Amino acid sequence: MDNRPIGVMDSGLGGLSVVRVIQQELPNESVVFVGDEGHFPYGTKSQELIRQLVLRIGRFLAAQPVKLMVIACNTATAAALSTVQKELPIPVIGVINPGATAAIESKASRIGVIATESTTKDGAYVRELKKLDPHVKVISKATQPLVAIVEHGKTGTAEAQKTVDQQLASFDQEPVDALILGCTHFPFLANEISQKMGKKVKLIDPALETVNQVKKLLTVKHLLAQQAASYKLYSTGDRNDLIAGADKWLHGHYDSCNNLDLEGEN
Repeated sequence: MDNRPIGVMDSGLGGLSVVRVIQQELPNESVVFVGDEGHFPYGTKSQELIRQLVLRIGRFLAAQPVKLMVIACNTATAAALSTVQKELPIPVIGVINPGATAAIESKASRIGVIATESTTKDGAYVRELKKLDPHVKVISKATQPLVAIVEHGKTGTAEAQKTVDQQLASFDQEPVDALILGCTHFPFLANEISQKMGKKVKLIDPALETVNQVKKLLTVKHLLAQQAASYKLYSTGDRNDLIAGADKWLHGHYDSCNNLDLEGEN
């Protein structure tokens, strides 16, 4: 048993998709969440800067202390996972391997990946998928504008559907059997994405698969909590944006939401 919280970070609000699944699948686990909205978006930043930002947040979380850190951001996972795993004294889990593994296990022969510009350019999903199955066909598409739709609270609107339809139009010519939602913002657009892609295309949510991996690790290492959970949220930007997202996607199920200034940290 270990009642220390799980640390979760993201470039903005998208990581709340992971917190939401933790609340559902691991209801006794407390969470400390950091949304780095002061440096949003990560998808257009350099790999080195992203590594610095994620490590800074990782050190803050480790000092809380948390028992495990989830990099709930595909862009940050691609750029910083190996670095943070080496630097921090706690286990660190990213979202790319769990998502890729679930896509391969779906037996899809043609897998689509939608992600930020940085994740797509890095090719992290393609590498991971090809490592698991060298013969699988992978079609990647950068869909950066979808991140802004979520951050600005426009999910469920006509504008959201129009943007999704435009961004995913290339899959009309290159159909896929499964689609990895390669940014933790994208599960909040699952209805719009499903509407565009059709019911035959399986949507792979790395947030769900990542929490399954967290659950396995905590179980094997006997680190599961046995207490009432608490949820502390921090924003490096405008905490009102994080509050709005948490009220909407966590249904207000959190204990506090505060600003966090990490600019003086190394």
